[in-house]
Amino acid sequence: MRWTPRVWIVLAAVAGLIAVIAGAFAAHGATDPVTQELLRTGSTYAFVHVLATLACAALARTGMKRVGPAAGFFLAGVLLFSGSLYMLAFGAMPVVGVATPVGGFCFMLGWLILIWAAVSARD
Repeated sequence: MRWTPRVWIVLAAVAGLIAVIAGAFAAHGATDPVTQELLRTGSTYAFVHVLATLACAALARTGMKRVGPAAGFFLAGVLLFSGSLYMLAFGAMPVVGVATPVGGFCFMLGWLILIWAAVSARD
């Protein structure tokens, strides 16, 4: 599979759907405050980075180079950061929490790469 803007859009849409489900469950289904907070935090970070991934796809379609790795790191961060929080909210073993800071680091790398892509882009 080639990592094209279309693939990023599809994966971002899937992540966005999951974030809506997690946020809705936090608001309407979960009763434990810790579970609610884990779901809310995961959902919030997922949404921000879903939008960042969609922005990367749009920028790639305008010809901006080097945004592909940023989109990849944003999606990896959603999977690791938000995914681990969702899993913890639903009772996963605490060792799953090791993935959370790795996902956060992926988010940071994505933003750094996006900065690099913008700085090195031609007008």
